[in-house]
Amino acid sequence: MKIVVGISGASGVQYGIRFLEVCRSLKIETHLVISAWGRKNIELETDCSVSQVCSLASKNYEKEDLAAAISSGSFRHDGMVVIPCSMKSVAAIANGYTENLLHRAADVTLKERRKLILIPRETPLSVIHLENLLKLARSGAIILPPMPAFYNKPKTLEDIIDHLVGRVLDHLGVDHELVNRWGE
Repeated sequence: MKIVVGISGASGVQYGIRFLEVCRSLKIETHLVISAWGRKNIELETDCSVSQVCSLASKNYEKEDLAAAISSGSFRHDGMVVIPCSMKSVAAIANGYTENLLHRAADVTLKERRKLILIPRETPLSVIHLENLLKLARSGAIILPPMPAFYNKPKTLEDIIDHLVGRVLDHLGVDHELVNRWGE
């Protein structure tokens, strides 16, 4: 399996880092692009360096490299996840504004009718945010906000993060044991 991963400038880079860790442990090939503010948030929100996060991916791309493999529809992959996804990236993707490689890769994923999963991180949501998210959902994207579930009785922040990562993996069709499923 081959997944394109974007980390944009929203709060919640821990979700993206954990997603990369789990993909690596499951031997899933990941192609990573991090926006400028995604890089800044890694420094602000975690004890990880950007290079440590990049080392979790199979391949890394610079956000300015619009000639990268993931910018082309001929690059075959099993889906793209933007985790977390800023409202700037939501707006860019919803309106076909491919300012950087992350936006271009998402745009190509939609045009090729591949799975695009967005983890939008903002609250509250304005009408503009909601309209952009609706536009993306109508275009085929899966909108998966990081809303914690409590039926699984999480005890730690890691439990909450793992639950979201598990739900993303579910939508990609990946078997895992991160989630305590309802009724099990």
